[in-house]
Amino acid sequence: MIGRFVGSAILQRVRTGTVLGIAAATACLLICISMLTFGHVAMWSILLVGFFNSVMFPSIFTLGIAELGPLTGEGSGLLVMAIVGGAIIPVLQGALADRVGIHHAFILPAMCYLYIVFYAFKGSRPVVTA
Repeated sequence: MIGRFVGSAILQRVRTGTVLGIAAATACLLICISMLTFGHVAMWSILLVGFFNSVMFPSIFTLGIAELGPLTGEGSGLLVMAIVGGAIIPVLQGALADRVGIHHAFILPAMCYLYIVFYAFKGSRPVVTA
């Protein structure tokens, strides 16, 4: 909850894509720290990921429906349905953990956060066609 309030305050002053990109990059870094450490450091770095996750969905949603015009309703519906990815990734991470161990399995969410970084800085920009 704290992350959402802090994120809301920051979003009033900083561009949405920038906030999303920084939050995703920081979450990725925290996951990598957790993968490379043990004990309290690993635990706190994973817990801090939630702080940075708190601004992600609203930011992704805002960027995803930007400049859709009359297709905004359809676009927002697709984004809401895409939440099912949140149910698929943990299953894949569990299967990966069974094969390579729990520490190494966190590479999957780290890659997902890197994709969010790309989306925030480049992938969410509307393409203008002539």
